[in-house]
Amino acid sequence: MVDRLSLGQSLLIAALAMGGAAPAAGQSALNDPMRPPSALDAAPAASGPAAKPAANGLQTIILHRKGKPIAVINGVSVELGGKIGEARLVKLSDSEAVLQGPQGREVLRLTPAAGKKTPAADPPKPAPRANQ
Repeated sequence: MVDRLSLGQSLLIAALAMGGAAPAAGQSALNDPMRPPSALDAAPAASGPAAKPAANGLQTIILHRKGKPIAVINGVSVELGGKIGEARLVKLSDSEAVLQGPQGREVLRLTPAAGKKTPAADPPKPAPRANQ
């Protein structure tokens, strides 16, 4: 025996069945798994006593075959002989830039913690054994 539902009961059942699938107010239907946490959404305040100027940082060095070599320091491209702030770029190599300013000479390195090391000489080969 099949009971018939009234139109009101059918609508109530349909609304309850779909209620869990509808997003609540202020929520999106799907969360983006690649979105950073909400704490990272707010930009940090750039003013106030806690704000510090960026330290000198050498990002890259471009050595041209023709033309002047370029260093990118704090996001600014500086040609050899050019100035960044009050300091002048006086020397470039494949791993460092040298600035000369009122406070003296400053050496900026691409990888400050890494130093070049020459490989150790190959260990001597053992003398051949006599056949026994």
